[in-house]
Amino acid sequence: MKRRHFIQNLSLGAAGLYANKLFADQIKKKSLNVQLYTIRDAVSKNLEGALEQLAGLGYKNIELYGYNGTFFGKTTSEFKTILANTGIKVLSSHHTTGMAMKGKGTLTDGWDKAIEDIHALGADYMVCAYLFPNERTPDVYKSLPAMLEKAGTATKAAGIQFAYHNHDFEFEKLDDTLVYDFLLTNTPSDLVKMEMDLYWISKAGHDPVQYFEKYPGRFAMWHVKDMEAGTKAITEVGNGTIDFNRIFAARKKAGLKYWFVEQDTSKRDMFESLKISRDYLAKKNY
Repeated sequence: MKRRHFIQNLSLGAAGLYANKLFADQIKKKSLNVQLYTIRDAVSKNLEGALEQLAGLGYKNIELYGYNGTFFGKTTSEFKTILANTGIKVLSSHHTTGMAMKGKGTLTDGWDKAIEDIHALGADYMVCAYLFPNERTPDVYKSLPAMLEKAGTATKAAGIQFAYHNHDFEFEKLDDTLVYDFLLTNTPSDLVKMEMDLYWISKAGHDPVQYFEKYPGRFAMWHVKDMEAGTKAITEVGNGTIDFNRIFAARKKAGLKYWFVEQDTSKRDMFESLKISRDYLAKKNY
């Protein structure tokens, strides 16, 4: 190899190493959050090991799911030890109403204890995550604002903000409006924020930015996941059709505090999907 070519190759190699270091530094500086439900299969097999894998990918903050009086069978103290061991922080926690699926830690059963335990973890938010199919009736929808307000009043007393997380069914009609708008206009803005799922609102054919403009400051948290072209299936962030640059440009209007990567299903190993999303997001100024 000629000296000139050797020096060129050496320079290219050094540039590549420098670029890799810059990218690694970007990941370290990025505050990456994830909804833990994304890796539910791994959590069910080895909770601490799953959290270690998340931390290794740069996801240091989580939103919980599945609280039922314990955290995946662990006491609050035991779970706090696992969090400390893995360097993971809990920002938020998902809960259901308890109307269709009875259980502790729901809005209608053991809510005060849930608040106490989530507060002990240092979380800032508690969220009504989902309505089961038999809860999606006009009567339930019309009773929901009062339930959400009551839940939010209780969390506020503990210094925790309450929120509601959407899917696509909230964009169905309820009398002369949409369920989502009904919830927004019939709940106090200080007690009930929205955790907007960017995939589900997009799949339902609605524009997140228009909602930010219509109800400024209400959308304190987002779920960030992408929609595959054609199939509209959930895919890794950056691999689909959702215009995240446009949406994140409106984050101040939305009132955004936290956003979480989430992926309900994947054609790949879920940790590989999270790596793909991470690599895309690490390059963004979100």
